[in-house]
Amino acid sequence: MKKTFYSNGKLLITGEYVVLDGAKAFALPTKFGQNLIVEESEGNVIHWKSYDSDKSVWFEDTIPFSSIVRKERFDDIKNIKNTLIEILHEAYLINSDFITAANGYTISTELTFPKLWGLGTSSTLINNIAQWLQIDAFKLLKRSFGGSGYDIACAQNNTPIVYQLINENPVVEIVQFNPDFKDKIFFVYLNKKQNSKAAIATYLSNRGNIEKSIPIINDITNKIIESTTASEFSLALQQHEIEMSAILEQVTAKETLFPDFDGVIKSLGAWGGDFVMSISKENPIEYFKDKGFQTVIPYSEMIL
Repeated sequence: MKKTFYSNGKLLITGEYVVLDGAKAFALPTKFGQNLIVEESEGNVIHWKSYDSDKSVWFEDTIPFSSIVRKERFDDIKNIKNTLIEILHEAYLINSDFITAANGYTISTELTFPKLWGLGTSSTLINNIAQWLQIDAFKLLKRSFGGSGYDIACAQNNTPIVYQLINENPVVEIVQFNPDFKDKIFFVYLNKKQNSKAAIATYLSNRGNIEKSIPIINDITNKIIESTTASEFSLALQQHEIEMSAILEQVTAKETLFPDFDGVIKSLGAWGGDFVMSISKENPIEYFKDKGFQTVIPYSEMIL
């Protein structure tokens, strides 16, 4: 019998990095996500195949149950396989039934967004595995891939959220965000995938005394959610970029890539890659395409 599970992708609008230290993060689940299709089979192995959004296969391998139980590692060229085994091993430690009470599986994953977009290939996978095995996705993330967990919250919710770690526990608040000016908001892919794990590691080793910045970021996050005009929203986005630029000691995406843009650019998630968000009076699609950025998605086509 075939079972199918689905999780939403994500975009982190505020609180990037500092969400790890307890700041409020405003995040939006996307219309794009990932399916997990599970069928029972034989041989005490998992036949695994992962499809990109264009239906091409980007990963395929056979994983013995014994490799999952022992958390077996393969050569570095098998990094995807190693990561998958690590996730499945941690899932096995939480709920071993899928190994001990089964004979084998044929599993496929199907992204509905291009893998390089960075909308949550890992988080949607972890949440789908957690749904399949009926375990806590936040616990599985913490024990395997790591991170704040805001992406898991987006995977599980179909509305805008504020996410916060309080005493290291995830707290998710559903919020209203449906501004009149959303037709002025676009998401631009920067033509390169950012390694979230590496970016987080760099932040954690360099962040210094972050406590004083958290109330500032929380206040800006509240202003962004509560904005009733495009100018109010834009000003709060600018304030957030300035604050994060000082914390990270990095120049903003606008300074680096779009200094002549007549509007506001906000980095989303790990700085330097994946998507940025823009807001401007004029439709910016031609501006970004002239700069070599061909993937420009309106708010209404990106966000649930």
